[in-house]
Amino acid sequence: MKTFSAKPADIKREWFIIDASDQILGNVAVKAASLLRGKDKPTFTPHVDTGDFVVVINADKVKLSGRKEQQKIYHRYSGYVGGHHQDTPETLREKAPERLVEFAVKGMIPRNKLGRQIIKKLKIYAGSEHIHEAQNPTQIEL
Repeated sequence: MKTFSAKPADIKREWFIIDASDQILGNVAVKAASLLRGKDKPTFTPHVDTGDFVVVINADKVKLSGRKEQQKIYHRYSGYVGGHHQDTPETLREKAPERLVEFAVKGMIPRNKLGRQIIKKLKIYAGSEHIHEAQNPTQIEL
């Protein structure tokens, strides 16, 4: 018996759309990361990008459970003295609501060259409008 290993030429990519309105952030991120990585396909190969494209709409209406809206903290550091910045989901939602979903999904994919290739297939929009109608994305229910 031979072990199957997917080749980049054998991969068929599909487009999926996830409506994040009134959904828990973690549930949206888990589904998006799984589709991006290709874990639901029988041809999944850990070292090859076998995943699909994912469009997340209504990212500004995503929910967080518990008191995470006020208590969770996102840290970033510019590299300069005094360059440490902190954001809560509350303030981040006002500035850039797409970043909430992006941070959650990014934390669920590998942190290497493959992960940087995978994250490029994630498209996030704050509203219900998106520019990927020509790809005929399939609606995913959570």
